[in-house]
Amino acid sequence: MKGVKKSDLPTKTCARCGRPFTWRKKWARDWPQVRFCSERCRRTK
Repeated sequence: MKGVKKSDLPTKTCARCGRPFTWRKKWARDWPQVRFCSERCRRTK
């Protein structure tokens, strides 16, 4: 996803806080399984 504008990246809604979050390079391999926007939300399911 090199050279893509931030506004063109895919987004999801966090399952915990309900806030939208965008794709990050560290999630590239498992983007379909990502459900939480941060480690804090993931821990406090």
